[in-house]
Amino acid sequence: MVAVKASIKVNEATKQEFAEEVEIHSHMIHKNILKLIGCCLEVDVPMLVYEFAANGSLGHTLHGNKKQNLPLDLRLEIAIGSAEGLRYMHLYTTQAIRHGDIKPDNILLDDNLTPKISDFGLSMLLKEEYFAKKVVGCMGYIDPVFMKTGLLTQKSDVYSFGAVLLELITGKENVYDKNHSLIIEFCKVFEKEKTGRAMFDKEIVATGEDIFILEEIGKLAIECLKEDIEDRPDMTEVAERLVMLRRERKLHKTPNRTPSRFEEINMEYSPNNIDRSGTSSATCSVPSTPTSKDFNASP
Repeated sequence: MVAVKASIKVNEATKQEFAEEVEIHSHMIHKNILKLIGCCLEVDVPMLVYEFAANGSLGHTLHGNKKQNLPLDLRLEIAIGSAEGLRYMHLYTTQAIRHGDIKPDNILLDDNLTPKISDFGLSMLLKEEYFAKKVVGCMGYIDPVFMKTGLLTQKSDVYSFGAVLLELITGKENVYDKNHSLIIEFCKVFEKEKTGRAMFDKEIVATGEDIFILEEIGKLAIECLKEDIEDRPDMTEVAERLVMLRRERKLHKTPNRTPSRFEEINMEYSPNNIDRSGTSSATCSVPSTPTSKDFNASP
């Protein structure tokens, strides 16, 4: 079974967009990126043929009418797989790729709930510094720096991924309404209580270990959402920290284990500010809403 992408409105711009999407896919082969199987561009209605993702989008799974109750371990796996896909795009393609529209609706889940990054219609090959004349994206996920300046960078994807992490740990949809969004709400709670515990999805909080993992993901999300792009981690660091949490969780579940947290583990990344108390030493900065009207963000 396959999925076919076709445009309702066909014009030269649409054909060019499809052609660019094919070019971008020609640079990528990764288990966490939706595979392009074929294309048909020289027809009245251009079409792209993709592998089929049986469980639909992460957005539908978390917020749809038939949403699934995803346990914490599975949410962590989805976060890791998505981060690995983005890291691959940024580092290991022949020309580094920026996705430009990371959100739960563009992360598809196959029959094993393996995440697949999809929809590269806004993506770009990183040949040189790029300033967009018109900023297009989804409010609530789009990088404020991109909105203000038109400069799309890999850290723009990091910002969007931070918003996805918040949805995974809270179960709340990131609905944007000027001065209200999940990001703003989480940051306000975090600033006031020095923890995001009050907003964690009650369906997945069962043990102290769950709280710890959720706190660490929340801290990571906040770092991804920093307003200054230089303060944001890159996707390599994001992926490594999520993998680190998975290893810690597996160690915690191992009976009669003697090592303390992260001892005797050869990690590529050594985290800062790890705290078992459930409170976080990370700081949260609420992104400001750009006043410029020179953008065309989708709802």
